[in-house]
Amino acid sequence: MKSTRTLTALIFSLAILSCTAEEAKMETRKDAPAEPTAKVEKTDEEWKKELTPEQYRILREAGTERANGEVYKEFKHQGEGSYHCAGCGALLFSSKEKFDSGCGWPSFYDPAKAQNVKVKKDVSGGMIRTEVVCAKCDGHLGHVFTGEGFNTPTDKRYCINGGGLVFVPAKAEEKKEEKKP
Repeated sequence: MKSTRTLTALIFSLAILSCTAEEAKMETRKDAPAEPTAKVEKTDEEWKKELTPEQYRILREAGTERANGEVYKEFKHQGEGSYHCAGCGALLFSSKEKFDSGCGWPSFYDPAKAQNVKVKKDVSGGMIRTEVVCAKCDGHLGHVFTGEGFNTPTDKRYCINGGGLVFVPAKAEEKKEEKKP
């Protein structure tokens, strides 16, 4: 009984500490960043100067933001637009492929620009998963899962850390053009 109380206290303490960690934010920009034309290679020092600490942790150290956090709440309320790599500006996803999977992280069923997204085997954390990375700068984005039964065209769920993305809302002119027959 005493060990159960100790374990419960430890879990509660860890939960409180995790809530006080820096909350991830998804950067929003008015205009789309410049698309890289070649592989983006930088030193760790250069990445640290250009990225926020949370972006660095996610993109360069394969970190994960808190599930159901502020980024996820932002994502659920964002309208039409595009999602770019916070590290290099590459177009990765768009609102057209976005869906709410209920997992607590931004989800997409397909990339907006497939050549900017690559996958690789990830055996970290005692699991075998498929990691999603930016093909231009090798920034960690999240993981992709298949066969979960979501009613999407690809039956894939790209589970992405929003803190590693930049959201660019669609401009009013672009929205009008899309609606014309």
